[in-house]
Amino acid sequence: MLKNIVFTEKPEEEELKERLKNAREKLMDQQMQIKEHKIPVLVLVEGWGTAGKGSAIGQVIQNIDPRFFKVATMDQPTEEESRKPFLCRYFSKLPEAGKFMLLDSGWMDEITRKRLHDGMDKKTYEQRIDSIRRFERQLTDNGYLVMKFFFHISEKEQKKRIDELKKDIDTSWRVSENDKWQNKHYKKCEEVFGQYMEDTNTPSAPWYIIDSKSKRWAELQVLETLTQGIEIAMQNRSLAVPLLQNVFPLVKMPKLSEVDLDKCIEEDEYKEELEKLQKHLGELHNRLYRKRVPVVIVYEGWDAAGKGGNIKRITGALDPRGYEVQPIASPEPHEKARHYLWRFWTRLPKTGHVTIFDRSWYGRVMVERLEGFCSENDWKRAYNEINEFEKELHDWGAVIIKFWVHIDKDTQLARFTDRQNTPGKQWKITDEDWRNREKWDDYEGAVNEMIQKTSTTYAPWHILESVDKKYARIKALKIVIEELEKVLK
Repeated sequence: MLKNIVFTEKPEEEELKERLKNAREKLMDQQMQIKEHKIPVLVLVEGWGTAGKGSAIGQVIQNIDPRFFKVATMDQPTEEESRKPFLCRYFSKLPEAGKFMLLDSGWMDEITRKRLHDGMDKKTYEQRIDSIRRFERQLTDNGYLVMKFFFHISEKEQKKRIDELKKDIDTSWRVSENDKWQNKHYKKCEEVFGQYMEDTNTPSAPWYIIDSKSKRWAELQVLETLTQGIEIAMQNRSLAVPLLQNVFPLVKMPKLSEVDLDKCIEEDEYKEELEKLQKHLGELHNRLYRKRVPVVIVYEGWDAAGKGGNIKRITGALDPRGYEVQPIASPEPHEKARHYLWRFWTRLPKTGHVTIFDRSWYGRVMVERLEGFCSENDWKRAYNEINEFEKELHDWGAVIIKFWVHIDKDTQLARFTDRQNTPGKQWKITDEDWRNREKWDDYEGAVNEMIQKTSTTYAPWHILESVDKKYARIKALKIVIEELEKVLK
C-alpha cells in the first residue's frame, strides 16, 4: 500500500494558500454542526518518525474550539495497561458525542512495533487484526466518524530530517531511538506498515496516506480529507446499519418457561456445602492471582431474584484486595454520550483479579430495547457486538461466567410485597420495579432471545433456579469453581 503510492501533485503556493484558508474556515463551521448532531470524531494520526504528525495535529486543532477536542499521545502500553485487554486503553480514549479525539499514534503503532521489534507471531498478528477490524466497525456502526491518517516520507527525506534535528541541541531530543531504527531498517518498516494498512483498510474506516514532504501541503490534505469525512458523516447519520450474521459458536439453551424451579436444598446441607465451597474458591483465588488469570462474572436476572445475596456468597470467599463488584445502573450523561460498551471496557479487571458485574452490557438488549432507549437497529446489532466483546475478553485469557438468576412471577410478587411491608427492606423496592413487573412477558421474550443469541461456547449462560435462594447460591459457587479449575489446569 505504501510502495506503489502515487501522490497528487502539490498545488502552487497561491492555490495552496487559498485552499488552506477555505479548509480551515470549513472545519471551524463544521465543529458546531458536529456538536449539534452529536457526532463523535476519532482521528488517528500514524506515520514515520519525523514525518510531522505532531505539527499537523497542532495546526488542525487551531480550527476547533478547545472545549470540543482532546489530544492524546499513545506511547507503548505501560505494565498496568498490559494487564488489561489490548483494546482497553483505546476504548477509554473514545470521545463523547459532539467532540473530537485526536490520537498521536495508536493501535497501528503498537502492533507494528511488536512485529518489528518483538517478533509477534502470525497467529497473534491475525488475532489483533481481527480485533481492530471489529473495533473500528463497531465505532462506525455506532455513529463514530473514524479518520485514519498515515504521514508518509521517503527514506532519504527521513534521514535528512533526523540529521537536521540532531544538529541543534534544542531539537535533538525530538529524534527518538525508534526514529533512527526506522530509518536504518526503512524497507522492512515500509513492508510491515503497508501490510498492516492493507489488512485494516475498510470502506467504513479507510486509510488516508498523506504526502508529508511539505508541512503546509500535509496540513491541507488532512483538513480537506477531514472536512469531507465530516460532511459525509452528517449526511449518513440517520442511516440504519446492516445487521451481521453471527459467526460465533453457540450453546443450545432452554427457554425460561422450560426451567424447573422446584429445586431446593436443606438448611444443614446448605451450610455444610457453603463452607466447603467458599474455602475451595478462596484457594483458587490465590492461584488465579499467581497465574495472572482475569475473571469476569456477570449477573443478570429478575428483580428480587436474589442477585445481591448470590454475589455476597461469591465475594465472601475472595480476598478483598483481588476483586471488585461493579453495580450497573442507568448510564451517566458522560457514559451515555459514548459507545454503550465504553463504561464496561473501562471497568474490566487486571490480570489475576475478579470483577463481578451486578447487571451489565446486556441492558442493551433488555431494558434499553423494551423502554425505547435505543433504536431497533441498535439492539438488534448488539447481539453480535456483545459476542465480539466477550470474544475479546476470552482471547485476552479471561474466564467469563454469566448467570441469569431465575424465579417465577408469583415468587417475585411475594418478595416485592415482603419488601414493601418490611421497613428495613423498603429501600429495595421502587416504583420502577412495579412498572417492570407489568412488562414481565415482554421481558421474558427479550431474555429468551438474549440467552439464545449470546450463549457462546467461550461465554455460555448459566441459569440459576432461585425460588430457593440457597440452592442458587450453592449452584453458582459450584459453577464458578468448575470454570476456574478448567483454566487453572
